[in-house]
Amino acid sequence: MAAIAGTLLLACAGGPGAPPDAVHVLTAKGTVNPVMERYIDRGIDAAEDEQAGAVVIRLDTPGGLSSSMDGIIQRILSAEVPVIVYVWPPGGQAASAGTFITYAGHVAAMAPSTVIGSATPVDAGGGDIEGDLGNKVLENAVAKIRGLAALRGRNADWAEDAVRNGVSLETQSALEMDVIDLVAPDLDGLLSQVDGRQVELQQRQLVTVRTAGAAVVYNDRNLFERFLDILADPNIAFLLLSLGSLAIFFEFANPGQIFPGVFGVIALILGFFALSVLPFNWAGVALILFAFILFGLELFVASHGILGIGGVVALILGGLLLTSDNPPEFRVSRWLVFGLAAALGLFTLFIVVNIVRIRRMPAQMGVETMVGREAVARSALDPGGFVFVDGEYWSAEAEDGAVEPGERVVVTEVQGLKLRVRKQQPEGG
Repeated sequence: MAAIAGTLLLACAGGPGAPPDAVHVLTAKGTVNPVMERYIDRGIDAAEDEQAGAVVIRLDTPGGLSSSMDGIIQRILSAEVPVIVYVWPPGGQAASAGTFITYAGHVAAMAPSTVIGSATPVDAGGGDIEGDLGNKVLENAVAKIRGLAALRGRNADWAEDAVRNGVSLETQSALEMDVIDLVAPDLDGLLSQVDGRQVELQQRQLVTVRTAGAAVVYNDRNLFERFLDILADPNIAFLLLSLGSLAIFFEFANPGQIFPGVFGVIALILGFFALSVLPFNWAGVALILFAFILFGLELFVASHGILGIGGVVALILGGLLLTSDNPPEFRVSRWLVFGLAAALGLFTLFIVVNIVRIRRMPAQMGVETMVGREAVARSALDPGGFVFVDGEYWSAEAEDGAVEPGERVVVTEVQGLKLRVRKQQPEGG
């Protein structure tokens, strides 16, 4: 056990130890999100702690959250070691938020056949932000990238054009227009060209980059960050919250069934864990949980489907509100929301119809057929609760003291849709 725990701790820890003046290589691939921000922050921290000669961020991103982009930019600007942003591999891109991150680097480089640009801010639906708010967001983004361009001595006019008009450049054009500092076919070529350059760190501290012949340390994402990256998907978060809630209410409806309860708790914990790395709306979470309360009540209250319909509406609203303020790639799919709501609505309707049909059968056959039947308590009867008899759930009341879930009882009387029961006497008693 100690060996397993030690292995897990190492897997979740930072990169391997490195000699001083080594080059630390980070690989930032995918959407710019809180997981990428955390990873780059950890990587630069490790480089500073080990007195690295430089950090190389190999960047390939279509863009992402502006809040995470701002965090990454701030960490690069405050770095105590030179940070080289390298758009890589060939065919990769530094689009949208990636353009800002590239401009923030002390050295900006691109591999052949890569692209930079398309940095126009968009709304949650992927369209232009209209009105005064749109103007404020646009002007703020322009000021931000022009400031980065002035700090690093890069083309500020093109950067503004990339924000205002969404223009992009391929590698050679980016070099010719002073958008980047150099083009390198691979990491070795990059380190060779960067060697000897002077860069300005925070507080106007000039540093000469020494990368020729330096040891190279690859500080990849650890196990925890990879797990976070998988969970940092709004669709997965929505499914975990929904399935977890469904499992919990199934457990309440069937006391003593251990697996649904355990699964439900784990799914809910993972769902909230996923939301911890995503911007979300608490109103959406509340509506999703409320939806499953309504679904659960529908099984026990004769609402003629009103509670079930309310559950479907609450689930749809919750799913749509959960990530409604995020960019398109960070929002729950509408098809998933409507599909899951429809499936659960039909399932609830099926259950309710069958419960109504079954409960009407004893009245047609005569209530005397229920008396003397054996039932199993599905919840504590103290004195009221629920029992399961002949494939049916019944509201029941105990005659002779509290009954624990799972205990067997005998029906003594039928009062409308409620049973009176007593504990089953042990054989020979």
